[in-house]
Amino acid sequence: AVNEMISDMLRLSRRLTRPLANIIHHKTKGNPLFLARLIMSLNKEGLLRFSFSRRRWEWDEEKIQSRKIPDDVAGFLTTLIAKLPANVQMAMFTLSCFGTSASLRVLEVLEMSLGIQLKNAFEVAASEGFLEKVGENYEFCHDRIHETAYNILDARNQRLRHSQYGLALCKHIIEYQCD
Repeated sequence: AVNEMISDMLRLSRRLTRPLANIIHHKTKGNPLFLARLIMSLNKEGLLRFSFSRRRWEWDEEKIQSRKIPDDVAGFLTTLIAKLPANVQMAMFTLSCFGTSASLRVLEVLEMSLGIQLKNAFEVAASEGFLEKVGENYEFCHDRIHETAYNILDARNQRLRHSQYGLALCKHIIEYQCD
């Protein structure tokens, strides 16, 4: 199944992708989210790249094999998210406080009330494949990404941020109703 997924992703025959698929399967234990994120990471690092002269994907099996990655998808996602700028990490945490998605309007209220920049950070997170904009909502691409983003802060700071966000939204509602 892993070889079939990689073959489809790279549009190469299964015979050609089998060595890469074996390495990827060993590292991800076949977890589809882990597999997709690892493929993206390998491409970003240049270990999996498109050769325009050969008109196909190429990879460095030895470097991919020797690449150290966490044993589970949560650890891998934590490593990937930690590489993002701090404002993007905090924007992802903010979104995670509302579940797996939040409306653009709620996020705009937080931006205005707390003086934080979320929209640009969400665009960065979306370009990295962690979030997507669906209609008037931003949402996490996967529950595990949501969980990882939420766990950026310790429990005490999570409660503090929840309080700040709740108060900011309540204040906005009260002011809006009084106008």
